[in-house]
Formats: sequence, structure tokens, C-alpha cells
Amino acid sequence: MTANLVNILMGGVFHAAILFLVAAGLQVVFGVQKIFNLACGSFYALGAYTGVSAVGYFTAHGGPPALFIIPLALGGLAVGLVGVVVERGLLRFVYDRDETFQLLLTFALVLMLEDLIRMTWGTAPVSTGGLYLNYGQARILGATVPVYNLIVIAASLAIALGIGWLLSRTVFGRIIRASADNREMAEALGVDMRWVYVRVFTLGTMLGTLGGALVIPATAAMSEMGIELIVEAFAVVVIGGLGSMRGAFVGALVVGVLRSVAISVYPELEMLLIYLIVIAVLIWRPRGLFGAAAA
Repeated sequence: MTANLVNILMGGVFHAAILFLVAAGLQVVFGVQKIFNLACGSFYALGAYTGVSAVGYFTAHGGPPALFIIPLALGGLAVGLVGVVVERGLLRFVYDRDETFQLLLTFALVLMLEDLIRMTWGTAPVSTGGLYLNYGQARILGATVPVYNLIVIAASLAIALGIGWLLSRTVFGRIIRASADNREMAEALGVDMRWVYVRVFTLGTMLGTLGGALVIPATAAMSEMGIELIVEAFAVVVIGGLGSMRGAFVGALVVGVLRSVAISVYPELEMLLIYLIVIAVLIWRPRGLFGAAAA
């Protein structure tokens, strides 16, 4: 009984760790640029495919399988630089337009990236093979947990702490917070918003692509894998509160654990259970658990 509960909990925390990375990217982009980035799920899928290719190249050229996590993470981070192209090439034209234009543009980006993935990697699922259990398994209260899951959970916690440090202890973090609070005032004080937007969007993209890369040893990459993730990421944002990094962390934990419980008890309830919680939060606290009150 205890072992089963631990297995469910650890499965949920592993999914939450991945979900947090994507939701954190979504939050930081919205917080500063006020854009609902529907393409966050596509960046997640792009990171997953790139991670598979990076690991395949690494092992095919004699790289030790025990170090596969290094090309996996580097591949995920490197493809996140596509955020620079997307921000400069597309998003900068719609910052002052109606939100509808922004949503349509990011949705078009979802479709374009899905086609790009199909053209590059084909339509069949791809994976990293048997590397998932390369680091062995750990025993926790009678449950058997893959060590890779523990590594990803620890990495996600470290990234959450790193984001907190970046926002609160660095000059760039103070510029991000000032720009999020009052863009016009930040510009009046000499802040180059083009510079800020490029870096913020690239940071958000890299968080999403890294999440996709880290999840891939535990599953297979599919071109449509980003769509389900978008739905869950927005549930995280609604539960935690739009623009709140702490909300992204708590929301990801809620969604991840609920999903794991539903899958183990009654899989048909997976999304229904999550959205019942979303509806309850919207009724009780419309701005989410950690959302800022209206001015």
C-alpha cells in the first residue's frame, strides 16, 4: 500500500517537474510581454525531438551511455535559441496589437512547428531507446523509482531556485520585474525593451525546450505531444495565477499529482479531475492561488 502510494506520488512529482519548466516559460513571457504563448507546447515537442537526435548522435559517435543526459540537456537548451528568431521575426510586430492577433499568431506558430517536426523527423514516434533506466532504480519506502526521475526532479528544483535568484538578485532580474510592472516607466528610465523582450522570450522558449528534452527518455516523441502539454500548462497557470512563478510551481505540483492519481485509479478521469480543480479555483479565487489582485 505504502509502496503504491509512493509510486503514484513520485510519478506525479516527475510530471510536475517537467510541467513546471513549460509553465515557468509561459509565465515569464506573459509577465513581461503580456503574450499568451500558445506555441509553448510546440517548443516542448521541438525540445523532445532535438533531445532524441542529440542523444542518438552522441551514442553513435562513441559517447558513453552513462553521460547521455549531457547532450540531452544541451540539445534542449540549444534549440531554445529559436526563440530569438520567433521574437524578432514574428512577435515584435504584434506587441501593440489586440490580444486576438497575438493568439492567432502563436496558434499559427503551433501549426507551422508541427509541420516542421513532421518534415524533419517523420510521423513515427522516436525515442532514446533503453537509456531511461541507465542510471538504475532507487528504493524509496518500498517503492522502486527510476533514478533518472529523481535527477529530473532535482534539476527542476534547481532551475526554480535559479529563476528565483535571477529575478531577485541580479540586475537583469530587476529589469524584468520593472518592465513587468510598468513598461513605459522602464523605457523612460533608459531600458531597451527590444533587448529585454528578446532575452525574456528566449528564456521562456529554452525552459520549454529543456522540459521536452528531459521528458523524452521516459516516453516517445510525437509531433502532437505539445497539444496535451499546452492544455495542462494553461491549467497550471489558472490554478497558480497568471504571471506568478510561485503559482507555476504549486500549480504544476497540483496538476502533476492529480494526473498521476487519476491515471492509477481511473484513467478516464485524468483531464476531468484537473479541470474540476480549475473550475473550483476560478470560482473561489478567479486570479489563481498566487495571482496579483487587480489594481
